[in-house]
Amino acid sequence: MSTHQVINPATEAVIATVPAASEQDTKDAIARSAEAFKTWRNVAPGERARLLRSFAQVVEANIPLLAKLEVENSGHTISNATWEAGNVRDVLNYYAGAPERNFGKQIPVANGVDITFREAIGVVGIIVPWNFPMPIAGWGFAPALAAGCTVVMKPAEVTPLTAMKLAELALVAGIPQDVFQVVTGSGRVVGETLVQDPRVAKIVFTGSTEVGTSIMAKCAPNVKRVTLELGGKSANVIFEDADLAKAAASAPYGVFDNAGQDCCARSRILVQESIYEKFMEQFEVAVKNVKVADPTLDSTEMGPLITAAHKKSVESYIDESLVAFRGTAPTGTGFWIPPTVLAITDRKHRALSEEIFGPVVAVTTFKDEADAIELANASEYGLSGSIWTNNSARAFRVARGIESGNLSVNSHSSVRYWTPFGGFKKSGLGRELGPDALHAFTEEKNVFFNTDI
Repeated sequence: MSTHQVINPATEAVIATVPAASEQDTKDAIARSAEAFKTWRNVAPGERARLLRSFAQVVEANIPLLAKLEVENSGHTISNATWEAGNVRDVLNYYAGAPERNFGKQIPVANGVDITFREAIGVVGIIVPWNFPMPIAGWGFAPALAAGCTVVMKPAEVTPLTAMKLAELALVAGIPQDVFQVVTGSGRVVGETLVQDPRVAKIVFTGSTEVGTSIMAKCAPNVKRVTLELGGKSANVIFEDADLAKAAASAPYGVFDNAGQDCCARSRILVQESIYEKFMEQFEVAVKNVKVADPTLDSTEMGPLITAAHKKSVESYIDESLVAFRGTAPTGTGFWIPPTVLAITDRKHRALSEEIFGPVVAVTTFKDEADAIELANASEYGLSGSIWTNNSARAFRVARGIESGNLSVNSHSSVRYWTPFGGFKKSGLGRELGPDALHAFTEEKNVFFNTDI
């Protein structure tokens, strides 16, 4: 089996060499998963719940190890990585309650009894991105396993280490062999095989809209189910009646968390004209206070970008004539870009429409509520966003008016594992997390029993 090297983005050092699976390796994993499904689907709900709780306990015991791996592999800050490992634990615990609550319905009919069942869909292929390797993996595999599905998961080629460790921990926890497998390698080989193999009943993909639409098309011949969480260009909308100090102080963390490598990043800040100058003054102070440094340090708030190639892509959006101000970042070794703020007046500028996926934010103004909604919706994406106002009626109106799957009022919170998450428009298809997540991994079967005999 061929291999590929894994690089630490903060130091550019090679930290691991991992297998690069072939098409046949991937097909073999799918075959094992399909065989394991025959028994896993029939494990009693209470026993499946117990195994998921055991998995959560093993993850809990290994949070420091998982966090250290993520810092080295992804450049995440140690505080973020620790939270991310804890999120995997929490999601497993949450869906450990699901097998015994995977309810069907009894529907009133004439001359009999009508019952619905929710049955596991089969082998699930989960394709995980590099920006949040642990949480996004858990959002897929925890409800899939709870539903009775088996999982073949492909981590991003550049960030495989925590996924590989989670597969080891699953076995330690007692999850049966081949129920949860991780196959490392390229998207062109491993990903393509998962997408096109008819034994895989569903694909869960998080990544770019371009790749997601390609996956959707390739799933069509087999009528393969898909959940897609794709790009974003979320708006942070700040009205003149907002608590300006809080809005300005929190704005950097709505866009620069994980170095802006977040599909929920509020990478457009829309500010009402009357408060623009005052907002920018306070925002500049907040941006310059963001601590960009060695991600192993507890005090660090932002780390490096993931690769040299991605750094170059992000830098292409930085027009020096539009830079309002910057924060600071280390120089030398590592893929660093300081938090950067662009002041945009041309509403057709690509920084307002394209997903930059880095620590670069575009700020522009709007006139009134209607203009704010129109500007927020002037995007092919619709994943997340924030609304800052102290007028509750306005908050409701604007929240209903903005075409986005997830919105926060007077905050930048986006994802809670007990609430649904997903996008409008080209930001995706389907929903993850929340109480109904198992619906994405089950088929609803309707059975009528004739009693008029």
